[in-house]
Amino acid sequence: MAEPCRCRWAQNDPLMRAYHDTEWGVPERDARMLWETLMLEGFQAGLSWITILRKREAFRAAFAGFEPRVVAGFGEADIARLLADPGIVRSRAKIEATIAGARIWCDMQDRGDDFAAWCWSFTDGRPLVGDGRSLPASTALSERISKALKREGFKFVGPTIVYAWMQAVGIVDDHEGGCFRRR
Repeated sequence: MAEPCRCRWAQNDPLMRAYHDTEWGVPERDARMLWETLMLEGFQAGLSWITILRKREAFRAAFAGFEPRVVAGFGEADIARLLADPGIVRSRAKIEATIAGARIWCDMQDRGDDFAAWCWSFTDGRPLVGDGRSLPASTALSERISKALKREGFKFVGPTIVYAWMQAVGIVDDHEGGCFRRR
């Protein structure tokens, strides 16, 4: 059986191929998973996504399965533990941003703002479809969402990170025109 046609960026590495084929661009509606992916995209800043993908299970173990209410309770001892963990990206700023992000997520939930509904409100709950030819670094919408996330207090959520996150969680479908995953 012939390999399906897929996006160029996912053709050479087996882990990237699996990620592309099963996750990237699939509309995610789970509030916790949307937050986890946003935090991992923040850890990617200055790095390649394959680096984060290879470390994702270690991140999940280090950050208690990215359960926001657990991570929100992390303190200095946890930060020290995370900074010593060779399985993750050991950036104090990114670690502290993730802990703060968990607290923000919890605050939003506690005031009745479901994170998933909030995220999808920018597109009226519908995935946007890219042109199938280009992969922009950011868009006017990612800039708007970035500003809204920053107003909430999130860090490492610039327009480029937000756009990569939007692609990852299926808020936008940027699969190439001939890709078998394109809607």
